[in-house]
Amino acid sequence: MIRLKNLKKLYRTEEVETTALRDVNLEIKAGEFVAIMGPSGCGKSTLLNILGLLDNPSEGEFHFGEQEIAKFSERERAMLRKSNIGFVFQSFNLIDELTVYENVELPLLYLGFSAGERQAKVDAVLADMGMMHRRDHFPQQLSGGQQQRVAISRAVVARPKLILADEPTGNLDSQNGTDVMKLLSDLNREGTTIIMVTHSPADADYARRIVHLFDGHVVTENLKEAANV
Repeated sequence: MIRLKNLKKLYRTEEVETTALRDVNLEIKAGEFVAIMGPSGCGKSTLLNILGLLDNPSEGEFHFGEQEIAKFSERERAMLRKSNIGFVFQSFNLIDELTVYENVELPLLYLGFSAGERQAKVDAVLADMGMMHRRDHFPQQLSGGQQQRVAISRAVVARPKLILADEPTGNLDSQNGTDVMKLLSDLNREGTTIIMVTHSPADADYARRIVHLFDGHVVTENLKEAANV
């Protein structure tokens, strides 16, 4: 699904050049659950932004499926992103003025689904996530765990091939964090590819492969059986 070859990302100002990623070589196959770990400043967020088609690398190759997309324009990246990738963020990123239903519906509006198709898909995913009874509530009326369930619902409602999760349990207590990780694990078992950035060894245990970054390099990769499924 994803192949990176000699990937680099440089940030330049008039006075300084910073290398965020250097010579990253990584392959992620469809259906994998991969955790990316490393200390703050090691390049995790930069890598996730590139994988999510939010930014381009400075050098190297980036193959998404059969396409080489390292030099795609913003418009080309946006077209590919909206139909293939769902995002789950630490801060939920729900729109306060929209109901649960309306927040989850947003990706389907962008993709041009009819009103009937949108309702069927949103109702189905909210039922799967145990959030149907909250469909007409607003985000501020929900607990943190419930907000993350809504965020995951929004990420998966269009059935993307890939979910990118950035510290998905970072703002949750331990029980809600465990519930969210079980939801992501269930989605992976159903065939969705998941790439997760995390500082949490407990969360990383749900992945089948752990990639460790340090100073912009991939330093180790561990392939294992998931411990908490």
